[in-house]
Amino acid sequence: MQILVAYDVMTETAGGKKRLRDVAQVCKNYGQRVQKSVFECVVDEMQYESLVQKLLRCIDEKKDNLRIYKLREPKEQFAKCYGVSKILDFESPLVV
Repeated sequence: MQILVAYDVMTETAGGKKRLRDVAQVCKNYGQRVQKSVFECVVDEMQYESLVQKLLRCIDEKKDNLRIYKLREPKEQFAKCYGVSKILDFESPLVV
C-alpha cells in the first residue's frame, strides 16, 4: 500500500529537535521525502503497523502532530505533483 506521512514537531526545545530528527529518520527507513516534513512510503500491512508504532514512540502527542494517509491507487491517477520534484518510482529498478 502507498501511504503519506506528514508531521509537525514542536522544535523550541532540545527535546523537540531530537524528536524531529527521530521522526525523520524513521520515515527515511520506510520511504522517500517529498517535502520537508512529508514522506511517501510503500509498505505492506506489517511494515505499516511497525512504522506507526515507531512514530508514536518518537512524538509527544501533547505537542506534536502526526498524520498518516493511505493513498488511493493508482496514486498517479489521484495525486498530482507540480513544480520541482525528485520522486522515485518505487516499482522501477534503483540502478540502471
